[in-house]
Amino acid sequence: MENPLLLFPQLNISASKEKSYYKVMKSAAEEEPHKASKPRVKQKRNRLSLLLQKAEFQEGHQLSKPGSLTKAASVVSPEEAMRWAESFDKLLSEKAGLDAFTRFLKTEFSEENIEFWMACEDYKKSKTARELLPKARSIYETFIQKDAPKEVNLDFQTKEATSQHIEQPIITTFDVAQSTVYRLMEQDSYPRFLRSDPYLNLVKGRNPARPTLRRRSRSFTVNDFQGVRPDFTIW
Repeated sequence: MENPLLLFPQLNISASKEKSYYKVMKSAAEEEPHKASKPRVKQKRNRLSLLLQKAEFQEGHQLSKPGSLTKAASVVSPEEAMRWAESFDKLLSEKAGLDAFTRFLKTEFSEENIEFWMACEDYKKSKTARELLPKARSIYETFIQKDAPKEVNLDFQTKEATSQHIEQPIITTFDVAQSTVYRLMEQDSYPRFLRSDPYLNLVKGRNPARPTLRRRSRSFTVNDFQGVRPDFTIW
C-alpha cells in the first residue's frame, strides 16, 4: 500500500487539517474588517464627544460672563435703575449704569463713543506730563484720526484742533472732542436706552430668564455605525 490514506478516506488526516485551516482563515478574514473598524468607530465617538463638550462649554461660558445681562439684572435694584433716568451724568457716574449703557451701545454698534469717553476720563487722571504723550497718541490713533479702528463722529474743526496738540499734549487736549461725543450720546443714545426693554425690565424688577442649555441630539451619528456589532470594550 503506497498510500493508505486513499484506501481509508475517513482517516485522511491531511484533508481534515486542510479543511480546518480553511475554516480558521475564513473566520479570520471575516473578523478582520470588524477589528479594523474598532479604531475608526472609537475615533469617531471620541471626536464627537470632544466637539459636543466644547460647544456646550462655550454656551455655558457665554451665559456666565460677568458682563452678562442676567448677572447685571440680579444685582441692580429697581430703585437704582430708576435713578439712572435722572440724568445722563447720573447714569455714567455709577458703574452698573455705565456697564448697562455700554452693553446697550454694543447692540447699536456704537460702543466706540462710550469707549472714547472713558479713555478721555482716564487720560485726565494722568499725574505726570510723561504719561500724557503715549496716552494722547493712543487715543488719537484709535478714535480720532482718519480711518481709525474705532473712529468717533467728530466735525472737521474739532479733529484738526485736537490733532495739533498730539505731539505736545496737555491735560485738556481732548476736552472739546469728549464734550462733543458726550452730547451726542446724551441727546441720541441715552433716550433710546431709557426706552429699551432691558432697562424697563430692570425698573420693573424683572430679571431676564436664563436660557436653558439643550443637549444636542446624537442621532445623526447612527449612520456612521451601521453594520458594526456592539463592542462595549471600546468605551
